[in-house]
Amino acid sequence: MSPPGHSRRAGIRRAPAPVFAALGDETRLALIATLCGGEPSSISRLTAGSTLTRQAITKHLRILERAGIVRCVRQGRESLFELDPSSLKEVGEHLDRVSRQWDQALTRLRLLVEK
Repeated sequence: MSPPGHSRRAGIRRAPAPVFAALGDETRLALIATLCGGEPSSISRLTAGSTLTRQAITKHLRILERAGIVRCVRQGRESLFELDPSSLKEVGEHLDRVSRQWDQALTRLRLLVEK
């Protein structure tokens, strides 16, 4: 059995907190939105049209990578980043579990109050 707050998938346990922390930044959310197109993108492409430097975008991408939200794929000499939806799916499953727990707790409270 997995410890609370962890999920098991293919022998890997991933805590949801790093994913939530990574998602708590507007720049990183914008990068995720861009990467949702499905096509791996270079840092140059992700920086285009932004006021942020390549270094700043790289820093945000590394945070997303450590959280398991994006992965870096080498293509020749270029680093391309792509969305890895598995961690987002795991966090969604975690939120579903928490939601069910709250629903059960509220049902118990309602039954107690109505007695």
